[in-house]
Amino acid sequence: MARDAGLEELIKDELAGRPGLSEKAMFGGWAFLLNGNLLCGAREGSMLVRLGKGNDGWALVLPDIELMVMNGRAMHGWVRAGAEAYGDDALRKRLLDGAIAFAETLPPK
Repeated sequence: MARDAGLEELIKDELAGRPGLSEKAMFGGWAFLLNGNLLCGAREGSMLVRLGKGNDGWALVLPDIELMVMNGRAMHGWVRAGAEAYGDDALRKRLLDGAIAFAETLPPK
């Protein structure tokens, strides 16, 4: 999978100025971490968002959002948002806010 520079910029703009934020190559794209914990990722055609187990139900009922599957394994607590979903500014913000809220419950790495 190729990186998606446009999606990366949307996420960077949304997360700008947040203390503890870092970035690195991961998942065949670009990942964003908060205090060392995975927050979300961007790759061509999808935004990966870590909402935490039990916190993803609200997102999974929305159009163009599905459970993340990696190497045939369901990644509960993670969702994959397609272009229709991450292209909606309000929904992208809601997804990222959910990821931040979950990451803030985790100990720093």
